[in-house]
Amino acid sequence: MATIDIHNLSGEKVGTLDLADEIFGAVNEDLLWEAVKHYRAGQRAGTHATKARWEVSGSGKKLWKQKGTGRARIGSIRSPLWRHGGTVHGPQPRSYDYTFPRKKLLGALRSALAAKFADGKLIVVNAFDVKEAKTKEFRKALDALKVDSTVLIVEAAKHENRNLELSARNIEGLELVRGNDVHPYHLLRHDCVIFSQPAIEKLQVSLQNTVSKKQRKRGSGDEGAKKASSAPRRRAKHEKAAEVA
Repeated sequence: MATIDIHNLSGEKVGTLDLADEIFGAVNEDLLWEAVKHYRAGQRAGTHATKARWEVSGSGKKLWKQKGTGRARIGSIRSPLWRHGGTVHGPQPRSYDYTFPRKKLLGALRSALAAKFADGKLIVVNAFDVKEAKTKEFRKALDALKVDSTVLIVEAAKHENRNLELSARNIEGLELVRGNDVHPYHLLRHDCVIFSQPAIEKLQVSLQNTVSKKQRKRGSGDEGAKKASSAPRRRAKHEKAAEVA
């Protein structure tokens, strides 16, 4: 089982935290791509629109008679064949959101956490004890934690920390989310992630409950042990068949 250091806002180590192997283990890049694609599709406005021939301004009068002029027959100035006419099968306002399986989303969240931990970009603090709502003081805390790029701050869902919100909202490249709202897209979008200890403990317990029994057996190696124990039995059967022959 892997462990991670716990720091305070002064950058000092105050403890360690055990990380579950089934969460902070393998990284599924294909699943991460699917989760990010789904999130970005849901963020699209989908407000694009074109005008069909009945929406374009212009007279509906027939320009000239059907026959006898030598010209091509035409019924309306708003025809799609003409300049400034209507558009055929053009884009219309719609939602790009689609259903994404919950098991896939949770699997992508486990992979995103594992990727951040493997890259050394995951930081855990014991608590965001911000006494005053001052951006300058919180910037000093980030410097003490050696954060010099974009950062995602994850606080526990039930902790109402108004000073943290006011101190962090004016820092460029910083995003603050609740533990129950964190998405794989948030983790991958920022270079560094800082969890409070209650937030990562709660998230770890929630993700552990969603891991299937098959994945737990695969990680513990029980399945391999069963295969090894069954192999001699197969050999014994083959040997008995050879003696009878």
